[in-house]
Amino acid sequence: MIVIKDLCKSYKKDGTEEIKAVDNVNLEIRQGEFTAIVGPSGSGKSTLMNIIGLLDIPDSGSYSIDGKIVSDLSVDELAEIRNKKIGFVFQQFHLLPKTTAKENVEIPLIYSDKKDISGLAADALTRVGLSDRINHIPSELSGGQQQRVAIARALVNNPEIILADEPTGNLDSKSGAEIIEVFKNLNRQGKTIILITHDQKIAEHADRILKIVDGKITEEIFADHSTNNTGQTQLLNSQNSEEGQLVRSQQVSTKFKNSFWRK
Repeated sequence: MIVIKDLCKSYKKDGTEEIKAVDNVNLEIRQGEFTAIVGPSGSGKSTLMNIIGLLDIPDSGSYSIDGKIVSDLSVDELAEIRNKKIGFVFQQFHLLPKTTAKENVEIPLIYSDKKDISGLAADALTRVGLSDRINHIPSELSGGQQQRVAIARALVNNPEIILADEPTGNLDSKSGAEIIEVFKNLNRQGKTIILITHDQKIAEHADRILKIVDGKITEEIFADHSTNNTGQTQLLNSQNSEEGQLVRSQQVSTKFKNSFWRK
């Protein structure tokens, strides 16, 4: 689905110093994966997400989605892919304060040719467990419920990919865990989830973790969600341990048949 080769993106700091936000990144994300990109503030993870989400343009390298090379596409074609293939969820909920949950979810459909906009919005809210809150305005909802509305809004166009940038950053631990369960359920339904976070514990809910430092992906880890004796998820470094390499090869052959990682 997504293939990135030798991707670079730099910014000027104070007008002089060049900062490499994304530095020669290579990766593949296949349909149906749940991938977390984890790193500290300033590591380049959000810049990478913006490029994947077609919100930013790299300086060099190539990016293709469903076999289409992004640099070959027009502005209108990029906008169509963003609208139809990608749903965005951010740390801030970005809900209209005097508008009901259902009306907030309807917003991406206003200029579409889809019929029964109201029904589609209600269905999306039902998928995130808010069927009894569709007529509530944001101030009548908890933080976790507001983020569910934002997820429903991202879902309403039925995108293949959900890009979530620090979606639990404004939530308490209980609400954050509930939101992660929503993403896991969507992934089980076939959605490709790309989760950006600074929180290692949140990242461990994904099937694959990519660690990014100074714009470079430094580590690839697979999570074995079968529990060990302590009831905790085991993490296997697929590049640095023999056991991890074995599990990686098994996962690849049984689930995706091809390598996750392109070097």
